[in-house]
Amino acid sequence: MNSTITNPELRHDFIILFDVQDGNPNGDPDAGNMPRVDPETMQGLVTDVCLKRKVRDFVDLAKGDEGRFKIYVQNKGVALNDMHQRAYTAKSIKSSGSKQNRDDIDSVRTWMCENFYDIRVFGAVMTTGVNCGQVRGPMQLTFARSIDPISPLDISITRVAVTKPEDASVVEGDGEQGKGKTTEMGRKPMLPYGLYLGRGFFSPKFAKDTGVTSEDLELFWSALVNMWDQDHSAARGFMSIRGIYVFTHQNPLGDAPAQSLFERIVVKRNDGVEASRAFADYKVAVDDSELPEGVTLTRIVG
Repeated sequence: MNSTITNPELRHDFIILFDVQDGNPNGDPDAGNMPRVDPETMQGLVTDVCLKRKVRDFVDLAKGDEGRFKIYVQNKGVALNDMHQRAYTAKSIKSSGSKQNRDDIDSVRTWMCENFYDIRVFGAVMTTGVNCGQVRGPMQLTFARSIDPISPLDISITRVAVTKPEDASVVEGDGEQGKGKTTEMGRKPMLPYGLYLGRGFFSPKFAKDTGVTSEDLELFWSALVNMWDQDHSAARGFMSIRGIYVFTHQNPLGDAPAQSLFERIVVKRNDGVEASRAFADYKVAVDDSELPEGVTLTRIVG
């Protein structure tokens, strides 16, 4: 990590490349948990919410016990309004719901930014009953999209166990005989391989408002590098980070449009490869020549 990409006073636009092999990177609950796809192009999709969840989980593992790095959006059964109430208690302010005094809201909003990493970095809407205001986060991510169309599969699996007692065979006694089942069928959605590209943006103007530090940025980049190694599961198969390319601007408002910088990174499948099954089936070309004045490129991975 160099001091350029961990500087919260600079603008950063970045691309991430990651792949999945024999797994499901982001299931769609409206489609039987099949991998998400664009129905017109059949390119795979991974939502920004999914990516942020993995960042949150890594930060929680790495620094969740430290005061400034608690996680607001959790999957541990903690109600958001209880989180909000902690701010009011800490600031010795009485919560009065939607009619809360603006100065009180600003005070507890600041407390939430100081104490929760994901609010400070990603932002949050905290107006649900116990009002802590809204935070526009400086770090924003897009959906990630696969380079090529994907081929989702719905695999049949056999479970050597039955769910209902009445379906099992009776081993002892003279009671009613069961149906004699010893196995049940299940489904496992997955795709053989997919290489995904996502984009992200960091705004120093919003970072100043939420209090993001260089330590926060360093932790974010570390999360992108390491989060899939802490998130292995049979359902997700083998997921790996393949590239992180950060364009940094000296001008907080930007020295060049993000899209013109992103176009310098081109990912193509190698000639002669009919169906990609590995990262080696692709070539990543990075044009780092004659970058616009004030822009630098840092390759964290790739």
